[in-house]
Amino acid sequence: MKLYSVAAMRAADAKAVELGYPSILLMEAAGRAAAAAAAERWPAAERIVVVAGKGNNGGDGFVAARWLHFWGRKVRVFAPAGHRGDAALARAALEAHLPVRPLEELDLSGAGLIVDALFGTGLTRAVAGELADVIESINRSPAPVVAIDVPSGLPYAPAVQADLTVALAGLKPVHVFYPARAACGKVLLAPIGLPPAALEQDDLPELVEPGEMRRLLPARPGNAHKGSVGRVLVVGGAPEFTGAPALAALGAYRAGAGLVTVAYPAEAAVSPPLEAVRLPVASWTNARLFDARAEAVAVGMGGGPGGGAAARAALKLKKPTVIDADALYPEVVKAYATAAVPSVITPHPGEAVRLLGGGDPKAVAADPLRYGRELAARFRTVVVLKGGPTVVCQPGRCAVNSSGNPAMASGGMGDVLAGVIAAFLAAGLEPYDAARLGVYLHGLAGDQVGRIGLTAGDVAAALPKARARLEAGAVEPYWA
Repeated sequence: MKLYSVAAMRAADAKAVELGYPSILLMEAAGRAAAAAAAERWPAAERIVVVAGKGNNGGDGFVAARWLHFWGRKVRVFAPAGHRGDAALARAALEAHLPVRPLEELDLSGAGLIVDALFGTGLTRAVAGELADVIESINRSPAPVVAIDVPSGLPYAPAVQADLTVALAGLKPVHVFYPARAACGKVLLAPIGLPPAALEQDDLPELVEPGEMRRLLPARPGNAHKGSVGRVLVVGGAPEFTGAPALAALGAYRAGAGLVTVAYPAEAAVSPPLEAVRLPVASWTNARLFDARAEAVAVGMGGGPGGGAAARAALKLKKPTVIDADALYPEVVKAYATAAVPSVITPHPGEAVRLLGGGDPKAVAADPLRYGRELAARFRTVVVLKGGPTVVCQPGRCAVNSSGNPAMASGGMGDVLAGVIAAFLAAGLEPYDAARLGVYLHGLAGDQVGRIGLTAGDVAAALPKARARLEAGAVEPYWA
């Protein structure tokens, strides 16, 4: 499934018209889909208020109001004047049955349900003045809110806080990326009849879906043994950061690795899982001490000042590598690309700024697709740009994760994730697939526990159950 920007959805609408699908039919389908979702979710809501704007989103609201009226609900509609095109036609069709009252007379008293059709995806600045007051009035009302396509005001503030958002034809960034996603409530994806050819567009980001991730899971034959299902080498751990490589090793084991070796400075009191092989290293320059049997490496977790040296030493093994945390320096990542060693880098926004040579981590967090693409192109690698949600990019392709939750904002989560991705690299997956599957499974494990106070160890412990659910096809996407 693709993620549609405002421009991409407008192009899809225009293409549909070119293919002979009248735009008024799209509006009719959109409004009826929203009405049906509202009626199904709140069957006891008799009094419904529809708040419509001037544009096509308002037209969708007029159609929804007409159908809700046909289905026996008591509907009041408030909108400004001045509609044009399809929205004017939809208003005229509604006014044959119901009056449309001026927006300045908005009265939400007694409403059992509010349908928000004030603004769609085309906003270019924050709503202000009387229209902002309308949004605040909707948010103050105790009635539940159904937003058509997007909650009005997004991606800016103020914005309607919806209980249900009926996403039309495809998901948009506001349905996926926080903080906008929090305003959407439950998201319902509603087809509106756009021809498949109109929706097919190149270079759109993908959404990581459970069905595809299930197909990527490495098979485990009946005669499997610890040496046949993936060996991982974890390299890291400074004296002050001994827990990080241990968590990475735990993540690798819990994701399915058969054997994990942890190489760490001899002076660091690293305590890897009991199942891991310990490999104290006197000097990172002596790569002969490393486990050359490993099929994948995770390096940098808790590496401290020696993280770069550890990564350069691990490069000599020429094995697919997850480069994390204290190994994330431009010269290190470039060295892996120059040596044609497959790699996955896993920066958070602050580390992304370090790799890019400057910038604002807040800007990276606000536009992760842009910066993920830039990092992938610059370093010729797979990028896992961690955030809400995490994006995975390789040159020419990007994916947005659909699992995980804010309770996972605690120390050590990235260490576990590095181990999970390394386990899938060791199992033979290509870096882009290993990264997508690792990020998704890691988030799914967090969703299973999903409470504030969640630790990285809790997520690692939940990985086997999360994998079992995914294998069984028992996971549904968060959008219906």
